[in-house]
Amino acid sequence: MVALVRTVAYLGLEARGVEVQCQVAAGLPKFQVVGLPDKAVGESRERVQAALAAMGLALPPKRITINLSPADLPKEGSHYDLPIALALLAAMGVTDAEQLTEYIAVGELALDARIVPSPGVLLAALFASGAEAGLICPRAQGAEARWAGGVPVVAAPDLASLLNHLKGTQRLPEPRPGEVEPRLPGPDLKMVKGQETAKRALEIAAAGGHNLLMIGPPGAGKSLLASCLPGLLPELTPPEALEVSMVQSVAGTLEEGRISRARPFRAPHHSASMAALTGGGLKVKPGEVSMAHLGVLFLDELPEFQRPVLDSLRQPLETGKVDVARANAHVTFPARVQLVAAMNPCRCGHLGDPALACSRAPRCAADYQSKVSGPLLDRIDLHVEVDPVSAADLTLPPPAEGSAQVAARIAAARAVQIARFDQTNARTNAELDGDALERFATPDEPGQKLLMQAAQAMRLSARGYTRMLRVARTIADLAGAENVDRIHIAEALSYRRQAPRA
Repeated sequence: MVALVRTVAYLGLEARGVEVQCQVAAGLPKFQVVGLPDKAVGESRERVQAALAAMGLALPPKRITINLSPADLPKEGSHYDLPIALALLAAMGVTDAEQLTEYIAVGELALDARIVPSPGVLLAALFASGAEAGLICPRAQGAEARWAGGVPVVAAPDLASLLNHLKGTQRLPEPRPGEVEPRLPGPDLKMVKGQETAKRALEIAAAGGHNLLMIGPPGAGKSLLASCLPGLLPELTPPEALEVSMVQSVAGTLEEGRISRARPFRAPHHSASMAALTGGGLKVKPGEVSMAHLGVLFLDELPEFQRPVLDSLRQPLETGKVDVARANAHVTFPARVQLVAAMNPCRCGHLGDPALACSRAPRCAADYQSKVSGPLLDRIDLHVEVDPVSAADLTLPPPAEGSAQVAARIAAARAVQIARFDQTNARTNAELDGDALERFATPDEPGQKLLMQAAQAMRLSARGYTRMLRVARTIADLAGAENVDRIHIAEALSYRRQAPRA
């Protein structure tokens, strides 16, 4: 007899259908799993056997073959335990094989037959919704699965309870939808003394979704400014929150189905590897740039990152996605992030202070800043110098304007952009391109003349020219201007510097 149970394989944020086929045939006792399983899937034999033994069931003394179809698709993860166990129980006649065809099953088995969480349940629930099937998952992830909509969800704490539910002798409760977490308060701009130019650049970056680089000595407030950015950004819309939660689900960080409307803020250490930053590894998982999707990726001490690691961000910053290519799989993760970076002007950090600068200044500054390639700097829209803060500055009263007032202006500018891009794929001015860029960001004649002069003097690349227009469009939106004028172009150019050659 051959029993079939459906499950899924995860390729990035895509769930592909997998059929778990179980055959119990005459022959020498053997239990094998075929169909390109990885080590975790291969080890499911031991977990399934131990779980059945905990329920008082023994494997039949026959040849048991589990085939994961399609056989040429790599299978990774522990979520195959539950469908393998159900297919085996159906082949043994313990449960109804026909009933199981109505469900997609995912979940890891403990040795005592408990069904424990595994990554990617939200993706499996969305796949089940498209396939018009129900979902069987761990009880701890029932709330997560409910975010997929009207999918019938069977969230079971253990294998015995699940079998009783399928037989009708026990009724498992319907899981409740997960909670929407409120946005927690963070640092306020009122904590930042001085730094008016940097705060203005931060406001422009937040309003248009632009990338930002802050350069200044240690203790000038670069990290504090970056930590204020999430409080300035508008909350995620429901579709965006679901999109972010899908990344968290496949990474296994979506706890108890709680979805947050706050935009992600990721700040990896400068020792991060390329796989940690962009995704990949032995088992391909989303990296920091994908975990920050639709949010902020903050890279402090930018030149201290390995240069190949930084250069791996070029393609994600341009396309909004990460393509991880492996010999046996090609995986794509979303990576529409706002990059905020901070760096010292040189290794000692005190280039502009003759009393504190090292003896190698200014040569050390050129060597230190050359660690960041020109092509990466060309993808950063706003470059701002952050001046040192003196002790006298710290004794000044807090500024009258805080994050709430700035966030209100940013929300108004974002509302204008949403209305403007209603019929396009763009979400913010940072994504303006093609005909939309020419239509909405073309400056007036004086502004165009200034931009052309600056482009020649600063030797702007085509990318730099385009990004200047996007920044100018955002500045105009903050000013409530319908058209991009010369004054908006002038301010946008003040935040641009010529990138050094790679």
